[in-house]
Amino acid sequence: MQVVCLDLEGVLIPEIWIAFAEKTKIEDLKRTTRDEPDYGKLMDYRLDILNQNGFTLAEIQEVIETLDPLPGAMDFLQKLRNSHELIILSDTFREFALPLMRKLSHPTLFCHELEVSNSGRIEKVKLRLSDHKRKSVQYLQKLNFEVIAAGDSYNDLGMLLAADRCSFFNPPESLLAEYPDVMVSRNYESLYNFILNG
Repeated sequence: MQVVCLDLEGVLIPEIWIAFAEKTKIEDLKRTTRDEPDYGKLMDYRLDILNQNGFTLAEIQEVIETLDPLPGAMDFLQKLRNSHELIILSDTFREFALPLMRKLSHPTLFCHELEVSNSGRIEKVKLRLSDHKRKSVQYLQKLNFEVIAAGDSYNDLGMLLAADRCSFFNPPESLLAEYPDVMVSRNYESLYNFILNG
């Protein structure tokens, strides 16, 4: 049996931090996992900016509520879930993702959580598990699943390289240059065909 593991932001929904950066006009928050390979370093950088500016979780959630799935994502997911098991492996947070999961018809999501103060300030990140994307793929394989994975950023590499078959989805050119042997899908039709046919 096959399981498809997909990244969330940049694959099915817009980048949350970029949307928040545009709302707040803070350009430094546009830095994502497409730019920074070290996720821990990136989150420390983001939390410093949030705390310097006094932003709360509620303010980020207000922006998230305005986001919709990327054009074509819902049709793609509907077709995919008719033929495959699907798990979203994301480095987002439960507190960010819940409204988006409703809009995506509640696929299974493995992600992290946040530690939030009584005043609503994000104090720290509670990682589900270090390198959880790669480890999730490996555990699924131990359960005798063939894993097909797709993602767009540096933080997806563990998942992609551990999978039985993988594809980038609209990755940055820097990632393509570093991993020229990885398949690339530029739209949902090509990604779906890759999942079905290899």
